[in-house]
Amino acid sequence: MAASSTRSASLGRGQRSLLLRPIAATLVHSADSSAERKPVKIILLKDVDNLGRTGDVKDVKPGYARNFLLRRALATEATQSALKQIQVLHQRRAKEDVRRMTESQQLAQRLGTIEISIPARVGEQGRLFGSVTNSDVAAALKEQHGIEIDRRDVELEPIRTLGTHNVGVRLGGQVHAQFRATVVDETAPAAATAAAAPAVSA
Repeated sequence: MAASSTRSASLGRGQRSLLLRPIAATLVHSADSSAERKPVKIILLKDVDNLGRTGDVKDVKPGYARNFLLRRALATEATQSALKQIQVLHQRRAKEDVRRMTESQQLAQRLGTIEISIPARVGEQGRLFGSVTNSDVAAALKEQHGIEIDRRDVELEPIRTLGTHNVGVRLGGQVHAQFRATVVDETAPAAATAAAAPAVSA
C-alpha cells in the first residue's frame, strides 16, 4: 500500500508538471509577441518614401525595422550616441534649408522679370502644328537666359496657340515663381533673331 501511495503521488507531480509546461510556454510566447508589437526607435540613413528624410528619428514596427530598414542599410538603431550625432546633422540640414530657400527666392525674383521666346510651326488660324511643352520651355529658358530648370518643375499645360502665356515653376523650399513665354511663328524674322540670341549667364 505504501508503494502504491508513493507511486500515485509521483504520478500526480508529473501530471502537474506536464500541465504547467504549456502555460509557461504560453507566457513566454505572449511576452515575445508583446515585445514584437512594441515600436522601436530608428534613425534614417537615407530618404525613405512615406516615412521620412535622412536623419529623421522614427518609431516603427520591429519587423519593418529588422527585415527592411536595417537589412538594406536605410536606418540604424537610435542609440544615445547616435541621437547626439543626429542633432549635429539636423543643425547642418537647417542651415542648408535656409541657404536653398534664399537661393530659390532670389531666382523667383529674377524669373519674374524675364520672358522667353519660342518659335513654332503655325498652321491655319494661328494654330500650332503640335504644341509647346514643358520640355520646350525649359530648353528655351536655359538657352536664352542660362537658367536651368527641371522640366518636371515647369507647371504648364501644352500650349497650342501663338501669343504670350504665363508659366509657373516650382523651385526649392516650396517657392513658386512665374515668367512669360511668348510663342511666335518660326518664319517671322523676330523669331529667328530670338532663337539665335546667345545665352545670358546666370
